[in-house]
Parts: sequence; structure tokens; C-alpha cells
Amino acid sequence: MKVLVVGTGARENVICESLKEDCELYSYMSNKNPGIAKISTYKQGDEGDIEAVAKYAVDNNIEIAVIGPEGPLGKGIVDELEKNGISCVGPNLEAAKIETDKSFMRNLFEKYNIEGSLTFKVFDNYEDIENFLDSFEKDAVVKPVGLTGGKGVKIVGEHLKDNEEAKEYAKEVMDTKMGGFPQVIIEERLIGEEFTLQAFSDGENLAPMPAAQDHPCAFEGGGGPITGGMGSYSDANGLLPFLSQEECDKAVEIMEETIKAIAKEAKPYKGILYGQFMLTSNGPRLIEYNARFGDPEAMNVLPLMKTPMIKVCQDIIDGTLGSIEFEKKASVCKYIVPDGYPETKYSDEILEIDEDKINSLGAKVYYAAVNQKEDDKVYTTSSRALGIVGIADTIEESEAIAEEACQYVEGNLYHRRDIGTEELIQKRINHLKKIRG
Repeated sequence: MKVLVVGTGARENVICESLKEDCELYSYMSNKNPGIAKISTYKQGDEGDIEAVAKYAVDNNIEIAVIGPEGPLGKGIVDELEKNGISCVGPNLEAAKIETDKSFMRNLFEKYNIEGSLTFKVFDNYEDIENFLDSFEKDAVVKPVGLTGGKGVKIVGEHLKDNEEAKEYAKEVMDTKMGGFPQVIIEERLIGEEFTLQAFSDGENLAPMPAAQDHPCAFEGGGGPITGGMGSYSDANGLLPFLSQEECDKAVEIMEETIKAIAKEAKPYKGILYGQFMLTSNGPRLIEYNARFGDPEAMNVLPLMKTPMIKVCQDIIDGTLGSIEFEKKASVCKYIVPDGYPETKYSDEILEIDEDKINSLGAKVYYAAVNQKEDDKVYTTSSRALGIVGIADTIEESEAIAEEACQYVEGNLYHRRDIGTEELIQKRINHLKKIRG
């Protein structure tokens, strides 16, 4: 079977790895990702040029396309491919609005009375924003309505001093049409611990994956600007040290209700649904959805899959999705980024990577936003460079493997050494205990 994976980053690298043994693998990517290039037949091109991607798929008799990033989903790549007779793992344009249009997501929760939502309002003029924030008695979260690569959210108490600064940032979001819309969402700030739950969906059935916790802040300890994600971990039991089975089941139930609502409001949702939750004193609340695998969280879960990925893809397309089996292992992913990321001066520099040493430790390396040039050397861009993953029986062992492996990557680089450490996880546990009283 010929399978095409669309996308350039570490998420797509691990998707390709999970498929490579069971299909003839093709890739369409903007930069030459060395991890993908060595295991697939590939073409470099703009992933957002959906007609060009569809032509490449047709020319190569592709049977299934797996869509990695959200950008092409928001342009209707699934609709274009399906129009050309190619089955897809990824939601069509209407269903993908669960990520590409945050107001669609919030309104869906309101209309279908889905649990786990929060106080929010969508604005398209500055006067209403001022009036709302003047009377809003909680700390606010300001979000662009559209896609910003996880970097457009600002929170009062973290990135904004008070609601006055929130007003100014909301005006900036609207004036610049950040995310593609002259609109902004203002939500209540939730207090708790974030966690990610990813699930496969065939439009009717949902098959959840192990939970993970991402670390979006740039600096150790959780400070600094929000990034696309600096690393993540998962535990051997599929939960997290602060997440109970009951709480996880509640999050799954919220996602199941969402899938039903999307089918009624748009079209059946076929692909991967990523739920970003906040575990509060009142249980899990939904922060937002993504219409694809998380990056880095895909690197936590896909290497643990025992059910063949190609079978899962076919079941999604056929509407016959069942439960998915995973190894009972923990994993820790640490992202190596150019020093100073997300605002870095160290782009277009050579990366020195000793893959043999990394692999000898039992670690895995997934290439992200890098570019392998004609000299065969790997160069950084201004974004994340490599995901280093340790897998073992415990989080502690996984973290030690990942951390040791990071030393075999050289350059003007940085990574968060605290991700997956006992100290940081205990801090999360203590935080929730305090919130719960």
C-alpha cells in the first residue's frame, strides 16, 4: 500500500517511522527533513499548496494520505485529496474548524451542552472588549481566533500584568488580524495542571492514547515565552502522576461528546483529535482542541503503539476503529532548540548529531524544523530542531536516557533539562494538592 505523509517536522518524522515497515512510504515536505528523507520517497514543496500535494499524490498512486500539520488542514487539503480519490487520515475543512476556528469550538460546546467548557466571549470590536474586561472579575486569557502555531496566547498573571494590558494585546490581535481573523477570544484563566489527551477518531468511534504533559514555556521552571512545546512526558500506566483514571475517563467522555457534535454540526471527524485540558479542582476543563497529533506529544505515544499504525489508518477510513494497544512504558521527550528560541539569532547553523551514540543509549531522535542541504549537513532554522526521546519502565529512567542523549547534539543550542525530572513532577503534584485543598 502506498501512503503519503504531509509535513516536515518531528511529528511527521515519528508518524513516518510508525508506518515505514508496513507500506510504501511517501512524503511531501517543505524542508528536507533527514529523518523522513532516509525512510521515504519524498518531494520538497509548499505543504500549503494543496493542489500541488494532490497532484503529487495522484501521480504516485497514493492510496492513503496522513496529514501532519494544521496549516494544510485549514486550507482544505483533505477535501482536495478526497476529490481526487485519495483516502485521508485527517479531518476535512469543516471538521478541522475545531482547531482552525476557536469560536467554532467554543460555540459547539455551548450549543450541545458539552461539559468541561469555560467562560468565554468572542469580540470583533475594541469597545466591547473594554467594557467586558472592565467588569470581568477573573484573570483573562487572550487568544487569536485562528492558527498561530501555539504562540498567540497571552495570560494575565503570566505574560500580561493586568486586564489593562489584556485590552492592549486584544487590540493588537484584532488590528493585525493575528491568526487570520480580525477577532479575538477572551476566556477565564483556569488554575490547575495542563495535560494532553490524544485520540484516533473514525467519525463515530474514539480510541484514546496515553496521556502526556507538554511544557510550552521556554525556560526551566516554567518561565519565559510560550513556544510550540519544549518537551513532554507520559507514564507507563497511560495516566500521569497527578491524573486519576476517573479524571482521564471524564476527559475522554468530553472528547466523545465533541465528536458527536462535530458530526451533527459539520461532517464526521476522521483523524486525530488532540485535547488540551486543564485539571482543576472541579475536574478536567477543555482549553482547546487541535485537529492533529501534538508536537511533541506524538513522540511520546507513537513509539509505544503495538497496534500497527497502518491498520489504525485503514480502520479510521473504513469506520471500524477499535481500541489501540500500547506498550506499558514511560517516555520523556526533550526538544533541542536554537539558543534564544523562540527569538533566536542562531538559525541556519550546522547541527552536529551523533545518532549512533544516541541510539546506543536506547534513545530516539526525531528531526524537526531543520534543513538538510546539498552538502548533506543538517542546518537549524529559527524554530525547534530535534526531539530526543527516552523510553523505559519509569519516567525517571526515561528522563535519564533522554538527558544523556542530548549531550550528543552540538551547536548553539538549548534544551530544558528539567522536563520529566522528579523535582518538576513533584511540583505539579503539590500544586494540585494545594488547589484541591
